[in-house]
Order: sequence, then C-alpha cells, then structure tokens
Amino acid sequence: MLMDPLSDILSLLKPRSYVSAGFDAGGDWSLQFGTYEGIKFNAVVAGQCWLLVDGVLDAVLLEAGDCFLLPKGRPFRLASDLALPPVDANTVFAPARRGGVAQCNGGGDFFLVGSRFMLAGDHADILLGVLPPIVHIRKEADQAALRWSLERMRQELRERRPGAFLVAEHLAHMMLVQALRLHLAERASDGVGWLFALSDKQIGAAMAAMHAQPARTWTLQELAHHVGMSRTTFAVRFKAKVGLSAIDYLTRWRMLLAGDRLANTQQSIAAIASSLGYESESAFGAAFKRVMGCSPRQFGRNGNTRATIRGAKDAAAI
Repeated sequence: MLMDPLSDILSLLKPRSYVSAGFDAGGDWSLQFGTYEGIKFNAVVAGQCWLLVDGVLDAVLLEAGDCFLLPKGRPFRLASDLALPPVDANTVFAPARRGGVAQCNGGGDFFLVGSRFMLAGDHADILLGVLPPIVHIRKEADQAALRWSLERMRQELRERRPGAFLVAEHLAHMMLVQALRLHLAERASDGVGWLFALSDKQIGAAMAAMHAQPARTWTLQELAHHVGMSRTTFAVRFKAKVGLSAIDYLTRWRMLLAGDRLANTQQSIAAIASSLGYESESAFGAAFKRVMGCSPRQFGRNGNTRATIRGAKDAAAI
C-alpha cells in the first residue's frame, strides 16, 4: 500500500511518544508547565479547566471531550481557576514520569490524558511551522472520532497491565494523526501550506504523485495533466495552496528524503542522487546545498546535521 503525503512526512519526522500520562484532580488547582521540545497532545476526559499559553492573549476553556495540540514549545498553564497561584507541574507529575496517573487533591473532579511527542527527524519545523500555538478540537463530531482512543488511553494508564506502555504509545500516535486530520479539515479553506493543501482534491493528488515517484522527471505540464487541470490554472492554484511552486515543492521533498538517507543509511551520495532522479552527483549536490544550506557530504558525514542546516526554514516550507 502506497503511503500518502501526510504519512510520508510523519514517517520522515519519526514522531515518538516520549511519555504518556494521566492527571486526576479534585477541587481547585493550577499547574504551570515550562518550555519543552516536540509536540504536546492532551485531551480532557472528565471535568473542565482553563488553558493559558504564553504569547496567546486569550485563555481557552477546555471541557470534557476537548483535545488540544501544543506544537510550539511555549510555557503554558492548566488550571481550574486562573486566579490561583500556579504550582510547578513537574512536582505533581514526577510520580507519572514513566507513565501512569498523577493525582492532585485526591482526584475525582477532572481527568486529562496526554502525551509528548519528540520528532526524531532533522526537520521538525516541516510540521511545527504550519501549526498555530494551540490546535483546539472541540466539535462534537470531531470528538467522537477520538473518544474510543481516549477511553482506552485512560484505561491503560490506570490499570498498568502488561504491555501498557506500548499500547499507550500506539494510541498516542493514532490520536496525533487524528488531531492533525481534524485540524486540516477545519482549516482547509483558509490555511496555506503543505498540510492544508492535502485537502484540495487536485492539489493533494499532485502532491501524492510526486511523493509516490520522487525520481520521476515531473514537469508542470505532466502534473497538471495528471490531475485534469490546465498548466496555468494548476501552477497558480498549487502556489496559492502550498506556498511554493510545484517544482520547488518536488525539489524540497527530494532533498528531505536525501537528508534522511544520508543520516540514516550507508548509501553513497551518488546512489542517493540517482535514486532521486539526478543524472549527476554535481547537479544533486547543487540542489541539496541550495535547499539544505550545506553539501551532502557535510550533512551526512560530520555528525552535526542539525547545526549545519542553514536552510532549515526554507526546507520547512513543505
């Protein structure tokens, strides 16, 4: 089965659930969370609370069934009452660092499950850059798509049966993908970037074709024909939806694939270049340096991949 562009990109970023935990609170409480790496995914199973994210003007009221992603690493607060002085969340969650349920004031009034995802790939901004500080999922129809996973997650965290860590990790991955799908559906009409372009039937099909055959010498005319559009209409619509021209998108996707292979395989630069449709190593090297900000040899061999990518923001445009 061929993967779709969202699956392709998530596979490239290698999201790994660092930890999943529950939070069971009673009475009044207020927790302050510091900066973090990766993406935080949380869902309210019972009760309600306030969410206040650093740099976001308005607090958000979260109710049972609401889910939210926090992709920017900013400090945030969760509280039954924002007027209460907050407690450092680390002190409350310390017992649940390896999974399980943290408790506050005896629990019973509020229950939240959450996971933090670390992105092991070198280009986290590909995903994080197209998401707002808070992705809030609150529609009843949207919540229904996540309800089974939420209940299973709560059960796994409470019961701690054999294999609970692995089950919780798989559930967390399912919920992350579902949350991204729901955000994509909600912002399909006004969002710009690769994620939102997937909801456009024709542009999404063109992206899928490029992902399926990245080595093919795609032309604008071929892509337009593939999705049943005129060359000019396709070019204008692709740029408006994705923020890049179709050929620039293809080049950046090829370079991200190349970077992953350089970092994680023993393939030679010549073999990688050929596998991505480049007839010469020099042409591949020039394209790679233009997108990634360093030569393929520097990227793959010096062990400081992240530090050497001057062009990471440009690559993140896809």
